[in-house]
Amino acid sequence: MLTLSVIVLLLTASCGKNWLDINPLGRFTEDDLPTGSLEEHVFAAYAGLRSEGTSGLQYVGLHNIRSDDANVGSNDSDASVAGPIYDEFNYSLTHWYSVDYWSGHYSLINLTNNVLSAADSLDNLTEGTRTNIGEAKFLRAWAYFNLVRTFGEVPIINFRITDQASAIRPKSTIPQIYELIDADLQDAVAYLPETWVGFAGRLTRGAALSLQTQTLMARHRFSEALNSAQAVINSGVYDLSVPYNMIFREESENSKESIFEIQAYHDGVQNFGVTYASRQGVRGSGQWDLGWGFNIPNQRLISAFESGDPRLEATVLYSGQTNTPYGETLPSNLPRPYYNKKVYTDPDLRLEYGSLKGEWFNVRMIRYADIVLLAAEAANEVGGEANIDLALDYLEQVRGRARGNNPNILPEVTTRDQEELRQAIRHERQVELAMENQRFFDLIRWGIDVQTMHAAGYTNYQVKHRFYPIPQVEIDRSGGVLIQNPDY
Repeated sequence: MLTLSVIVLLLTASCGKNWLDINPLGRFTEDDLPTGSLEEHVFAAYAGLRSEGTSGLQYVGLHNIRSDDANVGSNDSDASVAGPIYDEFNYSLTHWYSVDYWSGHYSLINLTNNVLSAADSLDNLTEGTRTNIGEAKFLRAWAYFNLVRTFGEVPIINFRITDQASAIRPKSTIPQIYELIDADLQDAVAYLPETWVGFAGRLTRGAALSLQTQTLMARHRFSEALNSAQAVINSGVYDLSVPYNMIFREESENSKESIFEIQAYHDGVQNFGVTYASRQGVRGSGQWDLGWGFNIPNQRLISAFESGDPRLEATVLYSGQTNTPYGETLPSNLPRPYYNKKVYTDPDLRLEYGSLKGEWFNVRMIRYADIVLLAAEAANEVGGEANIDLALDYLEQVRGRARGNNPNILPEVTTRDQEELRQAIRHERQVELAMENQRFFDLIRWGIDVQTMHAAGYTNYQVKHRFYPIPQVEIDRSGGVLIQNPDY
């Protein structure tokens, strides 16, 4: 079966003349274009997901390290630089995480705009071209959702960039950005297929509905979010059949659990991989030189798991201990006591590919369990007896999968009190999605980020830290058109 990664590899290796450089004299039809030209630009957009800014340490730093559950990690030298920024919330205007995060996301946006500009030159769109439009619009919506949550107001660039000057735009308001996101996702839902045959990892209608659910939940539009989430649940495409301790193994990539997964390809010769695993992998020497050791779980997260919850074992690697499933014993003299097990790679593949860095490891961006829990949360917030039933059912589906065949752990939640159920769902998201880049933004949309951070000892955190400052290099490049976020 051809995976998306292999297709991107082949297209990258065989690119011909860029037809977009041709000045059009009128409207085109698809017959006028080189075969697969829109596909080529779509796959270039998919390749944009593999940048450091969209799936590497920069992404992890801004999405997960800032939460109460994780710390910078790495070693003392690195922590002395990044720790004050991401653990103590002394945000920097120039640190490379935010600079690359910004440029990586806008590069992805530009790649999607190339697709949409090309499609806009066509008459009589075929189903295939509409699918390509749906893919591009999903990716653009995803990029802008990340940007608006991370920086707040940012420039909207929804056209093809032809020169540097055309990229200089003032910030748009948050409602304007969400208006673009909503419109893009509406088209993505309409145009994307339910499933693909022979193209593992390509975007689906379920992915668009899932991202739509996330964006609606961020704005507390609970009824609409519930409808979107239930469309995913009722599609029958996804389920919770993959055991929790298997979700993050290479053999379970693109499983029934996966809704949106960034594809990585590395076979020891050709490398179209991602840095996600290596930036978080165990920081040791010799066979344990698996990565940089950033983004580590802390004791607060470990303590959040209920007694006997097997998800803890699938989430945390312990220095000096033998860890399942591969029977490897980590050295006891590593720089940090804990590491993120959700990027723990198969030692047989390390040997086969001649690398310790996990470049082949796919990045799970949206999991089915995330959407089931969002459905539970939305149903509980809407309220009413029928919705409480739904919320309890969805919550139990996730806890039941985690419980497995052990009835003595993770008792079923039965409370019908809205506040008690709200707290139960929030707790479930904390442990189910631990180290998966959701927690920081969950705290913000729940409106409990300040109190939670302070309770965790991060007393520098203030409301302004919900948004990171715009990189100074972008302010300078714009000649003052871009205005810095307040209080920076």
